[in-house]
Amino acid sequence: MKKLVLLLAGALVSATLSAQVYTEASDLTLIGKIMDTPNPYHRVDTVRYKGFTKGENRQVRCPAGIAVLFRTDAPSIILQARGDFTYQANNTMRLASHGFDLYIRKDGKWLWAANCAPSPRDPQAPMDLIQNLAPGVKECLLYLPVYSELTSLKIGVPEGCSLEAMGNPFRHRIAIFGSSYTHGISTSRAGMSYPDQFTRSTGLQMLPLGCSGNCKMQPYFADVLADVEADAYVFDAFSNPSAQLIEERLFPFIERLQAAHPGKPLIFQQTIRREKRNFDTKVEAFEAAKQQMADSLMKIAVKRYKDVYYICPSASTPLQESSVDGIHPDDYGYYRWERSIEKPLLRILKKYGVR
Repeated sequence: MKKLVLLLAGALVSATLSAQVYTEASDLTLIGKIMDTPNPYHRVDTVRYKGFTKGENRQVRCPAGIAVLFRTDAPSIILQARGDFTYQANNTMRLASHGFDLYIRKDGKWLWAANCAPSPRDPQAPMDLIQNLAPGVKECLLYLPVYSELTSLKIGVPEGCSLEAMGNPFRHRIAIFGSSYTHGISTSRAGMSYPDQFTRSTGLQMLPLGCSGNCKMQPYFADVLADVEADAYVFDAFSNPSAQLIEERLFPFIERLQAAHPGKPLIFQQTIRREKRNFDTKVEAFEAAKQQMADSLMKIAVKRYKDVYYICPSASTPLQESSVDGIHPDDYGYYRWERSIEKPLLRILKKYGVR
């Protein structure tokens, strides 16, 4: 009898899934893409651009910061993903590194709705994203995984329901290149990086190119950014490199990008305070040196170069306990980061008609 019940349950699930109509996500509206790529879920075309290490090559093929916009009147949504490698680390939840994060617009605001991640046992199995939605058309914003490569993402709704692309409600294009912080490491889910929060809060579209551990103002990353068409360029450029690398690379990096994008604002952020330095003297010395180098050189840069700016974010709480691993903030820390830069960024962007 128990076996029969299980067979019937399996048949019901199979029938339910077969009644879905699937649409490839890339046939809808993608936002947050820094440039067009042959694989629509990649951020950089690694065949065209050379010089990346193996790790960097993988990172720029992950869709961190990319999201799908669509409308549907469906009561439920199912996802089916296919991909290549996935990131495994203790400091980032699977819902962020592997998963999908859904927001639905209500009364003009994007409200969190649901999330899901592939099963470790069967990564290609259909996933229930959300069920029991009220009747009516919903405007949806679906964030893609922070640290997993996608080759396909199919969005399924029941037969007879609509699923269509919607126009992009986010204004302008603001490229942002940065470290694991910009990548979204240690977030609990895919839509919680500070660039994603800035986009939802302001309506201005950030195009994140976060590369965990690998934002060091490398010339080959400057080549990529030189080809990116945007209204403004923001950098979390001082979190990964040493004081020596900052001294060697900062001014050539600025000059390369100014030559490619004359008259566009280049906005650099100081790195945040890593709480691991509270008692580790070696970390304290390394972090203090690179922050001091960034401060001293940016004081020169903002005077030497037109359209170059410097702002200082903050992600810590008064008791310095917003960190997950002594390096990366938790969701609240990233929220504090976004709030700390929102007004300074908006003031600068307004000068260039980005509002």
